This record gives sequence, C-alpha cells and structure tokens, in this order.
Amino acid sequence: DQASASALPGLGLNIVRYNAGGSSYALANGESMKVSPNIEGSRQVFGFWQDWESSDPSSGSWNWSASVDANQISMLVKAQERGSDLLELFSNSPMWWMCGNHNPSGADSGSSDNLEEWNQRNHTVYLANVAAHARDEWGVNFDFVEAFNEPVSDWWDSEGTQEGCHFDTSTQEIVAEYLREELDAKGLFDVIVAASDENTYDEARSTWNSFDESTQAQIGKVNVHGYQQGNGRRDLLYDDVGGTRLWNSEYGDGDATGLSLAANLNLDFVWLHNTAWVYWQVLDGGGWGLLQSDENTVPVVVGETNMKFFVMAHYTRHIRPGSTILTVEGGSDSVVAYDPSSRKLVIVAVTYHGARWMVHDLSEFASVGGPVNRWVTATDGSGDQYAEFSGDVAVSSSGQISVYFPSKTIMTFEIDNVII
Repeated sequence: DQASASALPGLGLNIVRYNAGGSSYALANGESMKVSPNIEGSRQVFGFWQDWESSDPSSGSWNWSASVDANQISMLVKAQERGSDLLELFSNSPMWWMCGNHNPSGADSGSSDNLEEWNQRNHTVYLANVAAHARDEWGVNFDFVEAFNEPVSDWWDSEGTQEGCHFDTSTQEIVAEYLREELDAKGLFDVIVAASDENTYDEARSTWNSFDESTQAQIGKVNVHGYQQGNGRRDLLYDDVGGTRLWNSEYGDGDATGLSLAANLNLDFVWLHNTAWVYWQVLDGGGWGLLQSDENTVPVVVGETNMKFFVMAHYTRHIRPGSTILTVEGGSDSVVAYDPSSRKLVIVAVTYHGARWMVHDLSEFASVGGPVNRWVTATDGSGDQYAEFSGDVAVSSSGQISVYFPSKTIMTFEIDNVII
C-alpha cells in the first residue's frame, strides 16, 4: 500500500532530535575533511563551524547560511510549529577538523578517541553556539543538548557508514562539564545537558557509574539506546541514575511487523521507567522504517506502510504526555497508563505467541465507569490495521475486562470515567 497522509492515522509525536553535523568541504588552514569510502551522501550531515581560526560565531569561520543544513532545519521548525514541545540537539561527531584524523566517521581504530584533546572544549563551544543560533535565528529553543552518540562503542572508525566518534568515559566527563559551562556562557541556563546515548542499557549503566558526583550533577537527563532489545538490566540502570530524568532516546529494529517494537517498548515501560521513547527513523528502508523509503533518492520517495506504523499508533495516540504508567502484575504483555486530567485509563496489550483470552482486573480502582473503546492490529498483516471498535467490550460486574486475542495481535483499550 502506498502511504498517504489521508490514509494513515497521525502518530502524535512530540519529540525532535536535531543532529548538529560534523561534515564540511570547506578547507581549514589548507587541510580538508577525510571521507569514509562507505558513507552515503545522505548520512553526511554538514556543520556550521568551518575552521579553527575563530570561535566567534559572527566571524568568517562560521557559515550559518540556510543551504548548510536546509532540509533538517526545515523539518525541525515545522515539527515545532505542529506541536513538538521537547527538542534536543545532539552530535554524532565533532566537526571534522576537531578530529585527530579529520574523518567525522571515526578514528582509524574504533576503540580510540577521535576528538583531539585541544578541541574538547571547542566541541562544546560548537554545540552551545548552534543552540544559541537556533534560539535567536530559527525561533527554536532546545530543551536538551547531548554531546555524544554511542560513545564507548568500538565501531566508529574511518571506514564507517555514518558519522560517529568514540569517547572514553574519562573524556566524556571532561566534555560534559565543558558543555554545561559553554551553555551557561550563552545564557542557556535552562538547557539541560544530556548524556551519554550509549548503545545498550548495560553500557549506559557502566558509563554513568564511571562518572564522579560532580559530572553526574551536571547531567540533567540520561539518554540510552534500546539496541540490547530484550536483554540488559533496565531495572538496574533506572536504580543507578537515582531519579535523574531517563529517556530511551533511540530504538530501532528490522522487524516490519512491529511485534519486536511492542515487546521491547513494553519492557522499557515495565523495567526502565523512561519518561520518553524515541524511534530511530519514521522513514527508512526495509523493516527499519515505520514507512518504507530510500534515503538516498532525491527527493525521498515514501513507499509501503510497515505494520509497525500501526503498532506505534497503539502507543503514541493513546499514552499521551502527562499520563502516569501504572504497575501491572503478570509480566510485560500489557502496559497500563492513566491520564488524571481526563480520568481515562489506557491498556495496551500484546499476544506474541499463540491465541489466548486476556483478562485485565480493574477491581482495585475506586471507580470504573466506562465506556470501553478498543483498537486492534494484526501484526502479521492478516487482519485489522488499527481498526476501532466501540461498545463490544464492557467492564464486568466484578471489574474485569476479558477479551480474546488472536496470535501476534496488539490491542489498545480506552476506559473512560476511571478514578484511582
């Protein structure tokens, strides 16, 4: 099926992560960027600080023309205009000339830092200036700034397929503290420093625990990626960050059905207790995108709708900002959220293997008035695609909802007039 705006339900996404790029073909003191032989042009993100001659953003060392990153800036501004209210600036790599080998895809060895020591502060000067310029010229106020992306990973090397940079944890400490100082120097006192966007829950925990208390105090949000899938100690990461805001800031998989997405999102809700969840890319090839597309075509062509688009809608259209995630007994098949302003209870439930009856006991709530509406998607593509049903399910006199689930099916229930 060809995707169209009129045929698909909106997802109601409200978070944007803007990537401050590290690429440029401008010369720096006669030297030029080194380009990985394996990087596609679509994965080169062009940056604004062209050379090390001056840190003054109004000088000729900086290029703020719209052509530098026009498409990404346009999407950022449009998203904000359409209601996105959590905006994050992040970096995959410092500007190429800050890197030891001048290659923004990574060092010659992926386990080595590529940011030169003398440029550690410059990296944060760059990010702070982008945030200030966005505020003053684009009308965009970033809430968070993140200097790293999967920094302890060892695959960011000079032959990589995208921009990336390894940072030892000791270097991360230095950069995180510099970033706080540089944001403050630009008057961005309310902008929160985020770290470290590690690839896995266990790596995030190890990195966080390697920081001293001074560094931890500068970090107002811990970002982690969900590529450990069903593994890793989400619960211990949550415990270790000790109340610091916690996001799953990037999750993706190649399962077009969305069943893997649902399984891992549920695990995050149950064990990680993250307050936000970000999918890798809505538009991407094969099973990775919610909508299939080829990022290397100009213009980008949007193709088939993957079933995971509808699976995502089961969460994003119903578990809205301000909702409270409630504890559920019996594993991670179900996620329950409560919106106190509307007194609405939301249940998102999944059957992964085999059909069965699923019962949700609401008898502990003070009052459950109803009615109950539900939405259904068959993730194998054999039936409903976010189909809505009203009036066919009710709360029993004993306070239960009992529904038959076919195999590999996700359902969302909205129960009105619920008092905890």
